[in-house]
Formats: sequence, C-alpha cells, structure tokens
Amino acid sequence: MKTIFIFIFLVAAVNVYSQSQRSELKQQIDSIYASPFFQKSIMSVDVFDLTSNKYLYQRNEKLLVRPASNLKILTTTTGLLFLTPDYQFKTKVTYTGKIINGTLYGSLYVKGGCDPDFYTTNIDSIASVIKSMGIKEITGNIFGDVSMMDSLFWGHGWMWDDDPSTDAPYLTPLDINENAIGVTISGTELGRQASVKLIPETDFLKIQNNSITVPADSPSTFTVSRDWIDRKNIILINGGVKISAADSLQDTTWLNVYNPAGYFLTLLKEHIQSRGILVSGKIGYAETPNYAIKVADMKRSLPDVVIHTNKISYNLGAEMVLYAVSDKFFGDPAHAINGIKIVDSLISLSGLNPSDYRIVDGSGVSHYNLITTETLVSVLKYIYINHPNLFKILYKSFPIAGVDGTLQNRMQNFPVLNNVRAKTGSLSGVSSLTGFVKSSNDHLLLFSIIVNDYVGSSKHARQIEDEICNILASMQ
Repeated sequence: MKTIFIFIFLVAAVNVYSQSQRSELKQQIDSIYASPFFQKSIMSVDVFDLTSNKYLYQRNEKLLVRPASNLKILTTTTGLLFLTPDYQFKTKVTYTGKIINGTLYGSLYVKGGCDPDFYTTNIDSIASVIKSMGIKEITGNIFGDVSMMDSLFWGHGWMWDDDPSTDAPYLTPLDINENAIGVTISGTELGRQASVKLIPETDFLKIQNNSITVPADSPSTFTVSRDWIDRKNIILINGGVKISAADSLQDTTWLNVYNPAGYFLTLLKEHIQSRGILVSGKIGYAETPNYAIKVADMKRSLPDVVIHTNKISYNLGAEMVLYAVSDKFFGDPAHAINGIKIVDSLISLSGLNPSDYRIVDGSGVSHYNLITTETLVSVLKYIYINHPNLFKILYKSFPIAGVDGTLQNRMQNFPVLNNVRAKTGSLSGVSSLTGFVKSSNDHLLLFSIIVNDYVGSSKHARQIEDEICNILASMQ
C-alpha cells in the first residue's frame, strides 16, 4: 500500500509540475499578444512537446493564415515521403546519328529532369564527356527536351511585379544556375561607362549599359535590372557608379532569367565550343527519340535538394520537388495541381482534412495559400512518430539559429544559439517560423509561429518569433 501511495504521489507531483509549467508558458506568450502590434495584426502559435507527447500551448492554431515559405515544409516532406530519399533528379544527355572520324552526324538532346541544383560546373561535365568521346564537330542541333512538365512558368498567384527578382524564378524542367544570372558592376575612368561582367559569361543575355563612372565621394545612383516588362533578356544598367581602385569597389546584382531552358542550352553550346568542338546547328526544342544513344546521366539526390531548399528557402527547389511528385504519380507532363494532390495526402495522413486549406504552389510565394499552424505541427509530428528516418533528413535541412541558412543572423544568444532549428518564411505582411527547439530539461519541442497582416518591415514580427523561441528554450 505504501509503494502504491508513493507512486500516486509522484505521478500527481509530475502532473502538477507540468500544469504549472504550461500555465507559466501561457502567461508568457499571452503577454506578447498584449502588444499594440497585435491591435492590427494576428499571430497563430502551436507548441507540442515531442518528448512527452503533449501540447504545451495553442492559440489561433486553427486560424487560416498565409504561411509564406513555411509551405516548403509541406512540399519537402511530401517529397521525402512519397518519392522516398532514394529518388534522384536526372538530366539525360543523348545523341542521334553516327560518329564518324570525330564528326557527329546528328544532334544532341538534353532531357530536363527538374533538377533545381544544376549549375555551370555540371554543364562543364557534359562538355567534357562529349570531348572525351572524340567528337570534334556536331553537324546537327542541340535540342532541349522540356516534356517533363507543363509550360506554366510561374506558380498560381505569383506577383507580376516580382520580376526580375530571383525569388520569382521562371520554371522549367531544364534548370541552370538557379535560373538566375549575376551582374557585377565596377567603376572605370571618370566620365566613362562602368565595367559590366556577367556571372557566368554568356551571349544569351544582352547588355544595355547607360552607366557613368563618378568620383569616389559621390553617391552611387546606378540601377541594374532586366527588361522584364517585355520579358526580354536585356540587362539594363543606368546611373552613376563610383570609381574603383583595382576593382576594390564592385557590386553584384542577381536577376532571374527569362526562358531558362534557352539559357541552359546556350551555355551548353558555348561550353562545347570552348573545347574546340564545332557546332554547326542551332538550339531548339524537341522530345528525345526512343532510339537516342546515351551520352551521360546527371543525377541529384532528393535529400540534397531538400536540405538546400529548406536551408536557404529556395523557391525553385520547392517547385521542382512538387513537379517531381506530380510526375511520379501522374506522369508527363507534370502539373503543380497534381503535385498538390499528393501534398493533400500527407495532410490526410496527419489526421487533418486537406479541404480545410488552400495550397496553390510548392514554395509559398503565392498569397493565395492558406493553412494553419496546426497543419504544420500535425505534419511534422506525424513524420517524427511514424517516419524517424525521414525526420532526420528534415531536421538536418532546417536552418540553425545563429549558425547557417536563413537563421544565420538571428538568435545569436544563449539559450537559442545553435539550438533552434526552424524554417523561416517571409512575404509582404507575413512572417513565419516553424521548427524545433530543445528546452532546458532536454525536451524536444515542436513549434509553429505565423504572423500576418502587418505593414512595413518584418523586423518586429521576427523579434516576437525569436522571443517565443527564447521562452521555449528556457522551459525547465
């Protein structure tokens, strides 16, 4: 009897302690809601203790809010669950015709596989393989096969005036250099045009340079853009650029590229030619014939793409994962709407009804998206409990507070530094943070915080998110 009494006492003590902690947590977070900031804005918060398997705090958790890039959590989780970590994005290079005495009497084909992490170095690898085959001349064309996905180059509800930001990349299964280009500007001699360099160097884009070099003590007034109104790949440079000494003063602007598939093929042709191989034909688009002969298969693992996507909040990466999911279950051409059907399946598995939410893209760029913090917490809780191997990949993919990714410059203090792992999100009037933090009693806490409907900078909303993380990390 005495043993039973002691056991009941201990259980009661733990329950009282836990209730006391939750009460204190509620008071601390509720006090944040009292800020004048929330007279016009809203915040949804959901906190779940994965270690003890219980909710610690919920407020407005069922409220529909715009998630911004927190939507990438659903997309990348869907990819890991339904494509599996063994999935590989494949870019296939083939040729038709015959190779006779160093001349390819035929054409090259490059079939895009929605690889968002394909870069100039990979183009180099293709050109090197062609060189190693002893080819000195290609009489035919270089064709891009973009049949894997539909021709919609932007997501549903993307803003027309986000162009030419790299946050709004043009979509194609034949991606290259994040479908963007760097423009480096440096002053030359007073009164003369500034120097302009493209990264990478290519003839695919033209430069209209109306800049002028001004004294070092003058303000820099130059602007760099692309003729996005007419959807042309013309780089527009205007204004004054400070004179630079030994290229010490340089500015690099990154812009999206219209028709990135053409950008890919142009770079490939240029890199082949740079190896002394004559290409007589043109660049075009066609599906790869069944009888085409393999040159190379370039592969990229899904976990690598997921980690890159979540660490830097990579919009193109999320959209390509969504198209890859669509392609697996519905075939070519892939459509975003079909990929979203599989995201809905993930939501159903987590115990929620997907019809209660609206998801229209994979990256969260669209303001049309509406989900809840409950959605994000339920999905991550489901993966943690039922798919620990996938959870490890997701956990690794989230930025670490004060260390890397989009959290590198946030929460650089104890107890959140190198502790919080969370996916950020930001749109006009939207700031979100969802992820994990270890409390001082070594419990792993899952949280989702989404702030909507404010004007101006997101600085205050982010400070609130950071403050809540500090509270959670300090829990005894």
